[in-house]
Amino acid sequence: MTGMVNVSYIRCTDGHSIGVLELDNPSSLNALTLNMHKTIYQYLQLWREDESIVAVIFKSKGDRAFCAGGDVRSMYYAMENDPALNHQYKPPQIDLDQIDSHVAKPFLTEYFSVEYSCNLLIHHYNKPVIAWGHGFIMGGGLGLYIGASHRVALPNTVLAMPEITIGLYPDVGATWFLNQLPAGVGLFLGLTGARVNVCDARDLAMVDHIVPNSAYDNVVNQLKHYPWSTVLADIQSQSSVSEAVSTILKNCVVEDRTVLPANQLIPYFAQIQAACFSQSLPTIYEQINAIDGLGLWIETAKKVMNAGSPITAHICFKQMQDYKNVSLLDCIKMELGLSVNCGLLGEFKEGVRAHLIDKDYTPNWIYSSVSDVDTKIIEQIFTPIWSEHENPLNQVNIS
Repeated sequence: MTGMVNVSYIRCTDGHSIGVLELDNPSSLNALTLNMHKTIYQYLQLWREDESIVAVIFKSKGDRAFCAGGDVRSMYYAMENDPALNHQYKPPQIDLDQIDSHVAKPFLTEYFSVEYSCNLLIHHYNKPVIAWGHGFIMGGGLGLYIGASHRVALPNTVLAMPEITIGLYPDVGATWFLNQLPAGVGLFLGLTGARVNVCDARDLAMVDHIVPNSAYDNVVNQLKHYPWSTVLADIQSQSSVSEAVSTILKNCVVEDRTVLPANQLIPYFAQIQAACFSQSLPTIYEQINAIDGLGLWIETAKKVMNAGSPITAHICFKQMQDYKNVSLLDCIKMELGLSVNCGLLGEFKEGVRAHLIDKDYTPNWIYSSVSDVDTKIIEQIFTPIWSEHENPLNQVNIS
């Protein structure tokens, strides 16, 4: 998959600049390749130390998507071409840590390490990060977007974590950020891959500013002419810069409510919370399927859940149950091993094959239902690959 990140600068009248990172892979809905992640990481590191840079903007080419996820096709081919992963049995009859993978494991480790390093940097960045969202913001794209200090969304924005369809799980820090949502909602989104429109996302505090389609040039013009030098002279300069960006964005929000979609999730809010309240995953499935409503949105959510990976469902359930009070850093460090183990297991490869490679949309999951899943497999997937001091994400400086 080809793809690049276009790097540019908005030169401000007082001599400061705003760094712009534009995702440029529109034919694949701006899916993030490993090289795109490396470019993002390189410039985020560079700009955090550059006093002339006052803020960073993430934007994307094309009209359909800010970013629909990571480059799972490249991961598929790494898994498909790894002789150690030609399992004759499902699940593999040896422990995951005994699989001698010299193709998939190194590639997945590198890809997810760089991706999650970008996520951590954005969440902890020392300058305002403006994520200019539009269209689909899904999976790895949501990982980039959700950590930004200023999350902008156009009216057509749709958020989702649809990993249950491909046998992965909500990663890129979702163990943490889905747990920040009201009780039960994060679990519901993980189990169903449900799409969250811009009004639902605003009401769930997943976006900060909904702006018109034409707002970008206006915002850039105001940023360009803002007296940053005056603000930066303040002892509380970084919070002042952030407040200035917020004020500019608030002045550009959508005023015509008729251009915004009607809420889809919020009308089911109470039912979703009640359905996801149980210590039993099969019971939660029953309760979600029993949610009263004939609307297309809720029925689609049920359909995706019922067709999705039972292993993914168990992973998501454990994420929401066992990591409620765990820090973002520790969640992402846990996810790195979890993601690599998912690649070794085979479920992830099969999901990508069915939905993106062969497109027969009939994945042959390891287990036929959530009731059938062997909990020992889930425990294996969550078993750390590295000791605490050997985790590759330890190298990320987020202070």
